[in-house]
Amino acid sequence: MDKIDQKLAAALRKNGRAGISTLAADLGVSRATIKTRLDRLLRTGEIVGFTAVLKGDAAHTPVRGLMMIAIEGRGTERVIRQLSAMLAVEALHTTNGKWDLIVELGAESLEQLDGILRQIRLLDGVARSETDLLLATRKLSRVVRQ
Repeated sequence: MDKIDQKLAAALRKNGRAGISTLAADLGVSRATIKTRLDRLLRTGEIVGFTAVLKGDAAHTPVRGLMMIAIEGRGTERVIRQLSAMLAVEALHTTNGKWDLIVELGAESLEQLDGILRQIRLLDGVARSETDLLLATRKLSRVVRQ
C-alpha cells in the first residue's frame, strides 16, 4: 500500500460510509483514482470488508477484564475448548512470551467476575494467571469476515 492507499484506508476507518466523491475530494485525487484503488484493495484482500457498529455492539458488559494465562504441560487445546464454552469469554487469543493465552472477559459485576476468575483458575492445566480490569475503551474496531 502506498501513501494514497493508506490515506484512503484511514479515511474509511473514520467513515466507512463516505462516498467516492467525498473521498476523492478529501484526498485530493480523482473519483476514478479512488474507485480503482478501492476495487484493488478489496480484490487483493487488503480491505476485508465494511461493517456497521450498532449501539448494542458498543455496549459492553459493565465489568471487563483481560486475563493472561500460563498453561502447564500440553493442556492448551483442552483449556481453549473449556474457555471457548464459557459465556463470559468474549475473545480468546494465543500468544507467545510469558503467557500462553489472553482472555477477554465480561461480567455484570465485580463479584461475578471474581467467580469467573476462580472457575478459570481451577481448570486443569492452568498453572498461573494475572488479570487486569479494563477501565475504558478509547477505540474499538470490529471486523466481521465472511
